[in-house]
Amino acid sequence: MKIRMNRDSLRLRVGRSELERFLKDGRIQETTRFAASPGSGFTYALEVSSPGSEGTTLRAMPCAVTVVVTPEQVRLWKRDDQVGIYTDLEIDTDTRLEVIVEKDFACLDRSDNDNADTFANPNLSANCQAG
Repeated sequence: MKIRMNRDSLRLRVGRSELERFLKDGRIQETTRFAASPGSGFTYALEVSSPGSEGTTLRAMPCAVTVVVTPEQVRLWKRDDQVGIYTDLEIDTDTRLEVIVEKDFACLDRSDNDNADTFANPNLSANCQAG
């Protein structure tokens, strides 16, 4: 799983095997460590909420963020024709956060190693942007 944060947006890109694990376990996570000391990492996760929950939510803690999506969103997203889950969350009266959870598609301008475990690119004639 890849994370991209840019101003008021958060994007998670999920590979093929990660999506399979997510559908089975209801949660996937990754941690990036910045030093050898304990607590020096950043953890990001994707989790399915309990049935009856409404919409995407976000749990943010120091050094961790979890995007929580509903079972209905997951049911639709796992279909081959669905690229992602797109949500706009109100942070406060002046700030909105765009939350994007997408399948990680193969880029046509990258090596086979960079495209390992990605989904087939539906835009075979277009170039991908790094992200």
